[in-house]
Amino acid sequence: MIQGWLVLAVAVGYIGILFVIAHLGDRRAGTMSSIRGRPTIYALSLGVYCTSWTFFGSVGQAALKGLDFLTIYVGPILLYLFGHRILERLIRLAKAERITSIADFIAARYGKSQRLAVVVTVIALIGIVPYIALQLKAVSASVTTLVDHLDFGLAPAPFRPDVPAMVAFGMATFACLFGTRHIDATEHQQGLMLAVATESLVKLVTFSVVGIYVTFVLFDGPGDLMRAIVDNPVGAHVLSGGLNGGNWIVMTSLSFLAILLLPRMFHVGVVENHTPAELTRARWLFPLYLVAINLFVIPIALGGLVRYGTAIEADSFVLRLPLDAGASFVTVLAFVGGLSAATAMVIVSSVALAVMVCNELVAPILVRREGRGGDEPDMVRTLLRARRVAIFAILLLAYVYHRLVADASALADIGLLAFAAIAQFAPAFFGALFWRRGTARGAIAGILVGFAVWVYTLAMPTFVEAGYGSSSLLLNGPFGLWLLRPQALFSLAFEPLAHGV
Repeated sequence: MIQGWLVLAVAVGYIGILFVIAHLGDRRAGTMSSIRGRPTIYALSLGVYCTSWTFFGSVGQAALKGLDFLTIYVGPILLYLFGHRILERLIRLAKAERITSIADFIAARYGKSQRLAVVVTVIALIGIVPYIALQLKAVSASVTTLVDHLDFGLAPAPFRPDVPAMVAFGMATFACLFGTRHIDATEHQQGLMLAVATESLVKLVTFSVVGIYVTFVLFDGPGDLMRAIVDNPVGAHVLSGGLNGGNWIVMTSLSFLAILLLPRMFHVGVVENHTPAELTRARWLFPLYLVAINLFVIPIALGGLVRYGTAIEADSFVLRLPLDAGASFVTVLAFVGGLSAATAMVIVSSVALAVMVCNELVAPILVRREGRGGDEPDMVRTLLRARRVAIFAILLLAYVYHRLVADASALADIGLLAFAAIAQFAPAFFGALFWRRGTARGAIAGILVGFAVWVYTLAMPTFVEAGYGSSSLLLNGPFGLWLLRPQALFSLAFEPLAHGV
């Protein structure tokens, strides 16, 4: 039986290896931009799109809704295969105007409107905090699963360490060390991107190992797995369920927009781009990566349904299947893969959001206070300090959200909530790319109205379902006005996500 101390040692050792990789990448920053492998590093770093939602949540979503999980990857694949002109124009404009974030890009295209930049920053912060909380939830759940089955030598339950708090603190420390070394946000973070690219490989390899183990060790290949499903029809809906056209359109559209508008994806895909050769490599390698990491989602989901049915949460199948079978090595790999998926997302997202907060909220205040006569070195140190404080503040908010709300929601539900929030930028974003008659006032108005609808129809119900508010609000509407029910506004009968979007 695997020992608990070994799992903890592997986790600490893995994080230590990431520190070494990031440090080496920073030391060789002067040569990395010209090495032949840089386009591959760039393409793999885009794998930060695949978070713990992919590693654990895709299996859970497949077990519940069949092939619907594929929509989260269809959008990005379509963009990189057929929408490369959009990406090329976006990167070219960003380089020409020294863009540092999605907020900076949208504001710059509307006359460098500071108000618009602030609106985008605040909404991105509110939308992404639940997404970061999702990662804390996933890591916490995996650690809890192992603690419940292994002997960690921990104190009784009331005195056990707060795992999400420890994870949040560790990720914030990593982000501060390797994501805030330079005040110029257009300067490439070579070490950080090398670490993220490495984590993409770790996710792919570990998930594939788990999939191969479930398919060919727990079962005697795909044929045996299919026969088990026929004999135990609890998972028949995974393969036989029809496609929900409305949901597929909505979720594919959200994923198409997310790969462009999520702060971490804009940072990795646009700000960190060096040369056109990198985008050329990413056009085929990134879609191939998305296909590869999803090859074993259905087999793992089917294997979990055959073994457990609905007795345990489907999001835990990736970890529980090898754990309960006594496969110690595969269990450790599954844990490391989930940790890697969460770590990469949290670090890059917190860095990207901290850049936005610092540049759009803090810097203007400091400039007005200091005036032109301010001491520039002091200003640089203050901005770097502000960026680090912002990273810790973002992780603290995510931790609070995790404790208050995220524990009551599935991983996929939290992720889609964030996707829908970020989608509010889409009209202003595409207007900035292709239409020069738009105004900052129009962009602000559109984003704020869309955000208000998102809060009412999508965000507020999650708080009600978590116990913060009366369920009558969802059933009868505010003050009994049934036409204003948050999940059936004006009596529109759609599934909650499609309705809100």
